[in-house]
Amino acid sequence: MTGLCRPLTVADYADARQLYAALSTGHSLINFEDGLGAFAALLSHPGTTVMGAARDGRIVSMATLHLMPNMTYHGRPFGLIENVVTLPDARGQGFARAVMMALADTAQDANAYKIMLLTGRVNDAKGFYERLGYNADEKHGMILRLDRPS
Repeated sequence: MTGLCRPLTVADYADARQLYAALSTGHSLINFEDGLGAFAALLSHPGTTVMGAARDGRIVSMATLHLMPNMTYHGRPFGLIENVVTLPDARGQGFARAVMMALADTAQDANAYKIMLLTGRVNDAKGFYERLGYNADEKHGMILRLDRPS
């Protein structure tokens, strides 16, 4: 399955947009045209990789890894994974696992000392991440929302 994983490019935007729509509740999704520019900016951000897994030439699962510079752990970076999503008809087939493993390899190749992620309490993803070796034993994940009313 890992052979089906690759970093996404701007040419993958239509598939990525469909995945973002599956992830989003709709309130945070930007329109198609503006989204292309935001996607291009994301892909060109230093230290960022959006990894996708394909089935029949279509991206059906993806996640974003941000590698962050760091002053501890001998200056080794750490990773933050966001927006892990698989299309509903492709779930349970190993695509997300392949994406997550490819991103772990990317972080390892960059000499990162850890990868962090947050997952919602409402979905069933916690067990998925635990099976990949992630745990919540050491730290508490916390969020400060900075959304501004329009």
